[in-house]
Parts: sequence; structure tokens; C-alpha cells
Amino acid sequence: MQKRFVVLAILVLSLVLTAEKGHAVDTRTVDSTSPQEIVDGMANKLVRGVANIATGWLEFPKQIYTTCKEEGAAKCVTVGPLKGIGMTLVRTASGVGETATFFLAYPGFYDPFLDPAYAWQKE
Repeated sequence: MQKRFVVLAILVLSLVLTAEKGHAVDTRTVDSTSPQEIVDGMANKLVRGVANIATGWLEFPKQIYTTCKEEGAAKCVTVGPLKGIGMTLVRTASGVGETATFFLAYPGFYDPFLDPAYAWQKE
């Protein structure tokens, strides 16, 4: 019984010590930040939204390229364009959403709706 407890304690301790640290949680709120940070967050969200509306079409060739690179030529021709069309719609819609709600501190503190924030960034 005592061996089980020791083994369990070692296992739990090793999991806690080796666990990958997650991303830092942004705890900023509108009430706890300066007006300049709020305006910067709004401006960044608005620019990101307009940029995603204007460049959402870049997802089409990007998805074809990444599908070719990761999954081969057969899926490049069949799956790549479908993924490209879908992500083009998603990227453009997220741009519309961010542009329409740039004044709201949602999600998080003016965080992007999608990751990566722009079509030209790596995933």
C-alpha cells in the first residue's frame, strides 16, 4: 500500500514538474488598463479586420501549398482547393466580425478571432 502511494506521488510530481507551460493568460480588462492601451487594442483589431477582409483570398493558394507540402500531390489537387475555399470564407468572415466589433474587448483583450491573425503568417 505504501509503495503505491510513493509511486503515485512520484508520478504526480513528475507530471507537474514536466508539464508544458501554457500561454500566459491575458488578464487585462478595460477597467484595468490605460485609455491609450484601449485605443491601441481597438485600432489593432480594426486594422486586422480590414486586412483580413482585403486579403482573405490569400488563404486559397496558401491552403493548396500547405496541403501539397504536408500531404502530397494527390491531396494537393483535390483537398487543397476545398480547404482554400473554406478558409477564404472563414478568414473573410472573421475580418468582417473583427471590423464590426472593433470597439468591443472581445475575445480577450482585443485578441484576434483566428490564429494566426493574418493569412500570410505561419500556423
